[in-house]
Amino acid sequence: MYRSGAVMAWNVFRFCTALRGLGSIMILLVLGVVGVTYYAVVLTNYGPSLTSSGGFLDVLIALSVLVLFHCLLVMLLWCYFSVVFTDPGSVPPNWRPELDEERGEADPLTTSEFGASPADSGYTRIRFCRKCNQLKPPRCHHCSVCGRCVLKMDHHCVWVVNCVGALNYKYFLLFLFYTFLETTVVTLSLLPQFIAFFSDGEIPGTPGTLATTFLAFVLNLAFALSVLGFLIMHISLVSGNTTTIEAYEKKTSPKWRYDLGRKRNFEQVALSMKEKIDASLSNAAL
Repeated sequence: MYRSGAVMAWNVFRFCTALRGLGSIMILLVLGVVGVTYYAVVLTNYGPSLTSSGGFLDVLIALSVLVLFHCLLVMLLWCYFSVVFTDPGSVPPNWRPELDEERGEADPLTTSEFGASPADSGYTRIRFCRKCNQLKPPRCHHCSVCGRCVLKMDHHCVWVVNCVGALNYKYFLLFLFYTFLETTVVTLSLLPQFIAFFSDGEIPGTPGTLATTFLAFVLNLAFALSVLGFLIMHISLVSGNTTTIEAYEKKTSPKWRYDLGRKRNFEQVALSMKEKIDASLSNAAL
């Protein structure tokens, strides 16, 4: 039994190590998809339309598509790299609880969410992380990939090579939103060219540009459909002030103790979380 557990732990460790190694590869993959899409939309199809001898309507459509495409692309990349480079939230060293950080009030924290701490009998209702050897605030989880505890951890995302937590969840949600808009715009703008592939008429362009257009359409359609599912899921989680981990492991009662109401739940994500976290954990510096 012990040997089986040791083998499982070793396999999990190797899996987490592999995820760490995906870092730059996943970023390059995202940039590669962006590059293929940019080439197909701007350089191959709609960019040349601005200088062609087409009618005024064709130029206006091309200009509208290009402006919308670039605006959404800038927002998408800004949100993406904000998620990548923003710390999701770490537990300060020697943190000790004084109150319920999420509600901002004295709360005995008596729910079953919090287990016993073997380190300090004075904080028997607060969880303890054996890997980090420190107390864990409410809604904090240990990430085996990052190797540390993350405040209000939602999940570790291989696409952003980072954990999604308290301080970068807003950027992650915006990244999903702008990705869905961008991929939808690209799919609709390349739809006429995609339909032309199955027509009997002659299609203008070289085999390379036609292949790139076809690939860009398929990729963006796939991303639009998949991201839409994730976006709906995370909007549902935000409306109940729940993370992905809590949705599967913690939320067992009809009334979630951190549910502040749909409006306040969204306001909590929309506002910057850094000041809130710093204020609630200020006792760590004492």
